[in-house]
Amino acid sequence: MSGMNQTPSGERIHIGVFGRRNAGKSSLVNALTGQDLSVVSDVKGTTTDLVRKAMELLPLGPVVLIDTPGFDDEGVLGEKRVARARKAIKECDAALLVVDAAEGMTAFEIELQSLLRQHGVPWVVVFNKADLVEAAAVLRPLPQEPQCGSPAGGRNTPPALHVSALTGEGLPELKEVLSHILPPTQEKLRLVADLIDPGDFVVLVTPIDKAAPKGRLILPQQQAIRDILEADATAIVVKEHELRDTLNALGKTPSLVITDSQVFAKVSADVPRFVPLTSFSILFARYKGYLQSAVTAAEALDTLPDGAVILIAEGCTHHRQCDDIGTVKLPRWIRAYTGKSFSFRTVSGWDFPEDLSDVALVLHCGGCMLNDKAIKARQAIALSQGVPFANYGVMIAQLQGILPRCLEAFNR
Repeated sequence: MSGMNQTPSGERIHIGVFGRRNAGKSSLVNALTGQDLSVVSDVKGTTTDLVRKAMELLPLGPVVLIDTPGFDDEGVLGEKRVARARKAIKECDAALLVVDAAEGMTAFEIELQSLLRQHGVPWVVVFNKADLVEAAAVLRPLPQEPQCGSPAGGRNTPPALHVSALTGEGLPELKEVLSHILPPTQEKLRLVADLIDPGDFVVLVTPIDKAAPKGRLILPQQQAIRDILEADATAIVVKEHELRDTLNALGKTPSLVITDSQVFAKVSADVPRFVPLTSFSILFARYKGYLQSAVTAAEALDTLPDGAVILIAEGCTHHRQCDDIGTVKLPRWIRAYTGKSFSFRTVSGWDFPEDLSDVALVLHCGGCMLNDKAIKARQAIALSQGVPFANYGVMIAQLQGILPRCLEAFNR
């Protein structure tokens, strides 16, 4: 199935599966998905890294299940695995706390519940391997109205039920409970639809160069096209060198031009000043809820001292080309704009650092592959340490001197 037909990972509910080694976390993930996604074994510590699986889990819909290493892992490597499990909590919308039904709750589960409560993650206590024990002796009944631990440190009792990953007992009930513990869906900003009206023309500028993925558009472009069509507007997709001729041939002024940030300079010169202009990355900063923070951070670039460390972070991993945006272009443009010699550090995927004590600025990609919880957790890490948190598109607009213009599109 192509990427155009799948719900993006960043738009899915993220459900973490936590617990001690050999509690049956991986077996539970396999049973829930109906696939052998995670390696299972009687040997403790079989899962050594996070395993993510995007799937449809009714009645919830599109989800990402995250199988984590045992929270009681030992040794130097074990401590690193536990650290990864702790880190995964920050991106979860909900969690399954898997307990070996024969062993019951221990200090590890108590600590896990404390961490889930601290990060505002609702959870279900799942007593697994119920086929091996007398359930009535070790299990609590499921409350009539499932509740969860409150993020403010409350002591509400989380729902608990017994299941068997081996026999399938309790799995339908578990899926149903999961759908009840999630907080009510809040009305979320549209990516672009709230900026346009039915019948509008929207021009999307999408460079096709050696950095573009073979045979497809990048995710932000796909999502923008889908949102425009859902708004009953018309999406016109062009390369940057075709933009001027396309605008002249349209016979109608577009309501908005959205461009890849890397060609901001050419596009801003070709688009008449009275036509609203922005970028895919700026749209995602607004969509993920950190646009104002990104604007403030971009404006702070002028005040950074020579030699300061700028962390360039991306939410996904990809093969970097010789003129890569994160490792080559942005550092080059920033040095040219400021005339200073900054030190640039890069991270990608899920390896966002907790300690930013030597970092002066975080420059993040649009975050299309990260869910809201994950991107806000990264922003919180930065802001809690007094580090400005910027965004690729916002920063590039600042460097080109067109940031105020690119924000005008949102004044409607």
